[in-house]
Amino acid sequence: MSTHMITGAGSGIGAAVVERLLARGDELYLFARDAGRAKELAERFPGARTLVADLGNPDRLSWALSQQTLPDRVDTLLHVAGVVDLGGIGELSTKAWNRQLAANLVSPAELTRLFLPQLRIAQGHVLFVNSGAGLSAGPQWGAYAASKHGLKALADSLRAEEHGNGVRVTSVYPGRTATAMQEKVHQQEGKEYHAERWIDPESIAKTILLSIDLPRDAEINDITVRPGR
Repeated sequence: MSTHMITGAGSGIGAAVVERLLARGDELYLFARDAGRAKELAERFPGARTLVADLGNPDRLSWALSQQTLPDRVDTLLHVAGVVDLGGIGELSTKAWNRQLAANLVSPAELTRLFLPQLRIAQGHVLFVNSGAGLSAGPQWGAYAASKHGLKALADSLRAEEHGNGVRVTSVYPGRTATAMQEKVHQQEGKEYHAERWIDPESIAKTILLSIDLPRDAEINDITVRPGR
């Protein structure tokens, strides 16, 4: 039985991953932004454990986790959570920039730092759910793309640093996926949202499990998934 730590478990890709891992009997720790959200996750996913840690406030993550019981072994750390606020460079406030950088980049870096000792012991796996915006930035996507480009740099550096310790690192770059975030993006773009046009979160979940279940003789560094319709 493997132990997985997952951000963004409450919906979309994260929820699909949680359901698959629970179904096969693995041990899960789900990050929640507050106690209320933790209770919701615990009720939705019986058998999973929760940890309260607000990704919007990376400076407090170390303190928050020090007040809770953490696993001695971590096989995978799955960074699935993310936030997006579209807007032109000439329009976005520092609040919008800081919100996206905190949740999408700084908190994943801090959580990775905090759990590296356990990951090294287990020769575990860190997986970042990035975005197509982490490879190419378009109009109105500057802040979000900057956070995701930074996430790619984080993953690449981590891989080079931890390869000798046996820690595998994977970045997954989904195209538009039928999630609540995608619905929000369409609202910000002023477009109608049709979920059936985009990738099913289950397809990304399968990609994630493929990456973490790969035998130890191989490692997927980067994998891009695009809508097939």
